[in-house]
Order: sequence, then structure tokens, then C-alpha cells
Amino acid sequence: MTSIDPGRSSLLELFQEEARGQAQILSDGLIALERAPRDPVTLEACMRAAHSLKGAARVVGVPVGVTLAHVMEDCFVAAQDGRVVLDAGYIDMLLRGVDLIVQIGEARDIDAQTALERHVDAFVDALNARLEGTEAAEAPLSSNAAVDLSQELTLDETPDPVQAPSRTNEARMLRMRADTLDRLLSHSGESLVESRWLKPFSQSMLRVKRIQHDASRALERLHETLTETNAAQLDARAHAALDDVRRLTAEAHRQLSERLAELENFDRRSTHLAQQIYDEALACRMRPFVDGTGGFARMVRDVARGLGKDVRLVIAGETTQVDRDILDLLDAPLGHLLRNAVDHGIEEPSLRRALGKPEAGTITLEARHSAGSLFISVSDDGAGVDLDALRRAVVRKNLANEETAARLTEAELLEFLFLPGFSMRDAVTDVSGRGVGLDAVQDVVRQVRGSVRVTQEAHAGTRFTLQLPLTLSVIRSLIVEVAGEPYGLPLAHVARTLVLPASAIDTLEGQQHFSFDGKRVGLVTAHQILQTAAFEAASDALNVVVIGQGAASYGIVIDRFLGERMLVVQPLDKRLGKVRNIAAGALMENGDPLLIADLDDWLRSVEKLVGSGELGRVGAGAARASVASAKRVLVVDDSLTVRELERKLLASRGYDVSVAVDGMDGWNAVRGERFDLVITDIDMPRLDGIELVTLIKRDAQLSALPVMIVSYKDRAEDRRRGLDAGADYYLAKGSFHDQALIDAVRDLIGEAKS
Repeated sequence: MTSIDPGRSSLLELFQEEARGQAQILSDGLIALERAPRDPVTLEACMRAAHSLKGAARVVGVPVGVTLAHVMEDCFVAAQDGRVVLDAGYIDMLLRGVDLIVQIGEARDIDAQTALERHVDAFVDALNARLEGTEAAEAPLSSNAAVDLSQELTLDETPDPVQAPSRTNEARMLRMRADTLDRLLSHSGESLVESRWLKPFSQSMLRVKRIQHDASRALERLHETLTETNAAQLDARAHAALDDVRRLTAEAHRQLSERLAELENFDRRSTHLAQQIYDEALACRMRPFVDGTGGFARMVRDVARGLGKDVRLVIAGETTQVDRDILDLLDAPLGHLLRNAVDHGIEEPSLRRALGKPEAGTITLEARHSAGSLFISVSDDGAGVDLDALRRAVVRKNLANEETAARLTEAELLEFLFLPGFSMRDAVTDVSGRGVGLDAVQDVVRQVRGSVRVTQEAHAGTRFTLQLPLTLSVIRSLIVEVAGEPYGLPLAHVARTLVLPASAIDTLEGQQHFSFDGKRVGLVTAHQILQTAAFEAASDALNVVVIGQGAASYGIVIDRFLGERMLVVQPLDKRLGKVRNIAAGALMENGDPLLIADLDDWLRSVEKLVGSGELGRVGAGAARASVASAKRVLVVDDSLTVRELERKLLASRGYDVSVAVDGMDGWNAVRGERFDLVITDIDMPRLDGIELVTLIKRDAQLSALPVMIVSYKDRAEDRRRGLDAGADYYLAKGSFHDQALIDAVRDLIGEAKS
């Protein structure tokens, strides 16, 4: 093989584009022929693809491509004539030929070209030998060369990008750099935002028009009054001046009305034009879903054959439009899910027969638009997830004890599948067992501000559903105000918005919570996440945004809701690096800038605050408005049952109750907040009750704070120890009853309301 003439590099690039397209047609056709080897339409399509490739290689001057395409064309012609039947052996060999087609033109140096030529010669000899019915070694398998299209896009004006251009209606091909297209989309987005400035300006002009109209009416009334009351005395010049003012005012009114009409027309046209420009620029970024699924049918086939299974891939929603950046990122996640479905989902053929299922399993890959989002699902008709085996794996990996695992719901159990390093397989194979895959899927989906969930049905199959934004350039957001600044919260990550009354806020284990969908959800202010000024509620109700899923859900308190907007995403300057809690910037319709929140970062920030014990409380003005005059009691006990019993009992009598999980937590609480009484156990981790009482009574500012000990220890020496440390009351849990506790509290601090 001779080296490629640098002067023909542009032709070679075009040939590479065509080779990839024809290779995809051949790959899809061969997968179909494996199930219907005599289908004339598919055979004709494959033969034409090989023939077109041969002609293109001859024109460009790539003889190895001519040789390879020619022998494949002969094979398809033989199948059309009925001289051969394309069985699994032929399909395997021809698919290896497709791999070689993709590599043609990628080999730049002499060594690579020589190696490719050697592989092609071996493939041609093997295929010819098979066609002639003689024995020959199989052609060696060549790995696909890496293809990088990240810096260039091909814009094809034909409706079907897979088919070769018609000879009678040549389609023009344009090349545009990806960064140029990104800038075009950015500018068109700014144009769209700027065009919307006209509407508020037009509304302000309408207000001017109304004022001018009112002034005209007032002048008219003045004229009528002067005419009626002083007609005889009015000087002719005064009448003339007044008439001039009326005439000029009327002319100003007419001119203003005409200009307003013109402005409204211009507003309508410019907004429509800006929207069209933006839509067209956005359409340049969009590609049909089928463009990103080219190699999946081949991959499913190869993995299934390696596992001794028969699996068919069905792709639905091929024409669904997907942002090219999202489509590029989906290749690896969807590959993981499809391999997972073949390996874990689809049963062995013998087991499927025993269950009354078809021997061939079916995996469905579907893309669709719904409710302003892109949904992509991978489902199979296999066995579903063995929930008992999953529970055992969770316990075996020390992720939960047996008692906790037994209480987990199906949805909670399935969430463990996404943990890094988690696998239900004990042995590592080429396909699975390493515990990577589903966590990588979730990571990539989160990168594009999406989410993934899994559902299953025993013996009926498993479904993974990815919810993604339609495009990375525009995002529908909830606009909120925090410390006087607007922020955009991507709606795909917002579970609910609500106005929470202060009475619905409770404190459990030192953290504020509220009830949401039957579960307790932690509460934190956006001010603390963003490290702005302290939150001060304006009323007894709090504006809350619920983010996260399952146990990792939190209610974020914000100042105000400002509505929903479609925001044109403006990436932050790369020199800034990753800005904590912020994903990007955007412009509002009036041109004001705002920041788009990274809600995954917000969740991590909250979890970090919780883990470090630095999570603040919602401002007292709102959270405790309903109990502003109530006596405050802190219950310190490491037993959840005892804490809840005492909390509910005291709260039912009108006391404002907070809890702490141990002595150290209690000590931090009394130093940070005001309490009227502390009730503490003795035996607790980190800091026991005796030590807590001692610290409180030795502190000059806290020494007057009443402390009650409630403990199972009922011996005289235990009582003496507690009272000697400074406790004001000692109540034994052994003789504990509701009224005894209430009476003791009333003796120490009186009734709940002051």
C-alpha cells in the first residue's frame, strides 16, 4: 500500500465519512440477515453499500478498500443468487470485514497501513475460500480504530443521514466546527433574550400613552370650563393659545399611537425572528436518536453469543431528536445498560423454554419526549431482579444489617444497584462482576442534569429509565430569590415546591424535619448552603423547595418564588474552575444575570454540613412563631424510643421540645440556643449525662439552667451522683410514667406557656 497523498486529504476525509456510514448500513443489515438470511431487501441494501464503498475507494485511490469491498460484494451477490446461505459463520466473518472498513483511512503511517493491508488480505483469502467451499483459517479480528468527531460536525441537508445521497438530487454537505456552532447558539440565545426587552419597553410606552390621554382629557375639561364661565371676558389670544395646546396635544396623541403601533409590530417581528434563529441554531445541535445507536445491535449480538444466549435488540423512537452533546455522552451509559440486560436480565435459552418464554430474549431501547424532558429506557423481558439475592448481597457487603435489609422496600433495595463497587456477582467475568457500570451510568446522567431510576417485575423483566433535559443549551428552571439575588434551580431536580407552616416543622435528633409524602425530610436554608447573610423569615410560613430522592431528600428554604423560565445556559469562564454549588450562568428576560444552581452540589453541601454537625436551624422568627411564648426543653438521650416518647409527651402539653442524640450533642445545643430546661440520660456515648450536668453547672452563663436526669439507674448512690453534679431533679425510668415527668417539669419551670 502506498502512502496517502497529502494533497488529497480532504477527499480522504470524505471517504472516511462515507465508509462509516456504509459500515453502519452493513452492520445493521448483517444483524437482520442473521434472523432472515434470504431477505431480498436487506441483501440488496448490503450489496449496494459494498458496491458504493468500492466505487468511492477507487475514486479516492485506496486500493485496499476496493479489494475489501469487492469480496464482500461478491458474497452478497452469491447470497442473492442462492449459491450461499449467510449463516452465523458468514455473519461473523462479514462483521469482521465491517470492522476493517471502519479502519480504512485511519492508518496514517507506513507501519499501520501495512498491518491493515495484511489483515485485509487475510480476510479476503478466508472469505473467498469459504465462498469456494474450501477450508481456510478465519480472518484475524482487528480492533476498531478510535474515531474522534468531537471537533467537527457534518450537517447533511438530506432527511435520512444514513442513506447515501441520491445521484439525481445531490445534497450539499457543509462542515462546521463544533465550537463555532456553540457560539452561534449562544449568540442566538442572547438575541432571543434581547428581543424580549421590547415587551416591557412597549408596556412602559403604553403607560405614557395613558398619561398623555389623561392630560388631554384634563385640558379638554379646562377648555370647556373656561368657555362656559368666562366666555365674555376671555381674550382672543388666550383662546388661540388654548386651541393651539389642544391641537398639539391631539397631534402628540396621534403620533404616539402610531409609533406605539409600529413598536408593537416591530416587537412581534423581532421576537419571532429571534425565536426562529434560536430554533434553527438549536436544530443544528439536534440529531436523531438513531445516530447514537449504530453499534448497539452489533454489541448486543456479540455479547449474547459470547454468553450462549439469543438476544434481539429493538430500537424505538429512532427519529426522536436529541442534543448532540447528550447523545455523545450517552454512548457509554447505554452500552453499560445493554450489556447488563444481556448478562443479568435475559435468562439462558433452556430456562426461558421451561418458563414458557421464547428462546430469543428481547431488549428494547426507546427514546421519547414527554413533559419537556427526554426519556430513554432500556428494558428486557428477562427474569427481573432477584430481590432476595439483592438483600443478601447488601448484608454481605456490610451495607446494612439483616434487620434493616428486611425492612427495605423494593425501590430502596434497587437503589443499591447504583452504588460504586456493588455487584451481585461473586465471580468476575469479561462482562460483569467488577461492580462498575451502573454507578458510572448514574454519574454521567447527573453530569447532564438528569436522573435514572429502575423498576422490575419478577420473571417479566427490568426497566432502566433515564430522564434527561432536551438540550444542554436551554434549561427550564424554577427562579427563586436568596438573600436578594435570583437563582435558577433546574426543574428536573426539583421534586416539589411548597409553602410550609412553621407548626409543621419538628426537631428530631438535633435536626429540623417536616413530613413529606409520608417521610421525614430534613430542612436547611439556601442561605447556609450559599454562605450568604443569615435567613430571616418574613412570615409564619416558609417557602420550601424539595430536592433529592429517597433518603437523600432535603427541603431548602428560600426567600421567594419568582416563577419558571426557560434559561439559555451560559457556561462560566473556564478560568474560574468549578464554582461550588453553581453550574452555569444565564440572563433573565429583562437582561439581568443570574446563576444556575448545581443541585447535586447543594445535596453534597447539605450532607457535609450534617456530617460535621454544622447544620443551622431555620430562623427563630419563622420556625417557632407558633411557639414563641412556649417554654423550651432539650431532651438528651441516645435512645431514639426514649427521645421520641419524651418529646411527644412534652410537646402535647405545649412545650417547645428539641432533642440531642448524646451528651456532646446536648452540650453543643445548650451553648448555641436558649432553653428553659434540660432533660438528660446518664449512660451515653461521647459525653455521659453526669459530665453534661457538670459542664452546664460550671458554665457561668448556663449555671442557672435547670437540669433533670431521667435514668434507669435507681440506686441511692446513682441519685446522689447526679444531684452532687448539680442536677435539679432525678427521675428513675423504672418508675417512669407520663404524669410523673409532666409534674417534675412543671415543678422546675412551670406551665408550657409563659
